[in-house]
Amino acid sequence: MQQGRGSGLPAASGRIYDDLRQRILSLELVPGTSLSRAELAKHYAVSQTPLRDALQRLEQDSLIKIYPQSKTLVTHIDHDRISQALFLRRALETEVCLMLATTPQPFLLAQLRAVIEAQRSVSADTAKLRQFQELDEYFHFLMFDALGRSDLHSLMRSRTSDLDRVRRLQTHSSGQLDLILQGHVDVTDALESGDAARAVAALRQHLEKPDDWVLTYQKRFPDYFAA
Repeated sequence: MQQGRGSGLPAASGRIYDDLRQRILSLELVPGTSLSRAELAKHYAVSQTPLRDALQRLEQDSLIKIYPQSKTLVTHIDHDRISQALFLRRALETEVCLMLATTPQPFLLAQLRAVIEAQRSVSADTAKLRQFQELDEYFHFLMFDALGRSDLHSLMRSRTSDLDRVRRLQTHSSGQLDLILQGHVDVTDALESGDAARAVAALRQHLEKPDDWVLTYQKRFPDYFAA
């Protein structure tokens, strides 16, 4: 049976899940938005069953909150979920780096360097920040995929939704984009060298966030965050 991309759902439910998830992550549907099941069923031209399955999956991802017989709301961004997401990401990607550094992957290295060059080509255009971020996500996906762990990457992504939403609020200076690019270069060089300790150190530095980094965006968009 055809499945929705990364959702583990039947085709109709998976299509709805993928689209709604993207609309929430992109902040087209901002935190606090009320979702009408009747309007959604009409919009996606489906019955209530596939819609219900998609909404339940989105609730598992902490992107919506379903109040039975009442309402369904897009959740607010939560500090605790962001902290947990950062912890989970560091833990999983550290293990991935360790495995890749001890297993030669010439094709992966070529892919990673191609992504770095693609990011470099769009980094000077502020209108292409979203494309830069998508390439950033793809860089990290490739490392999981090279180990046959794409499902684990999907699981991680399902637990980092609040982190992704804050990223959509970010505006980067050219210097910040250069740091991200250099982080990718450092990780790739370390993997190519086969030095596991160097690869892990480069990755951890690349993923490091200051303790107060979310507060900047909470001050600018207070209505998007949980109290």
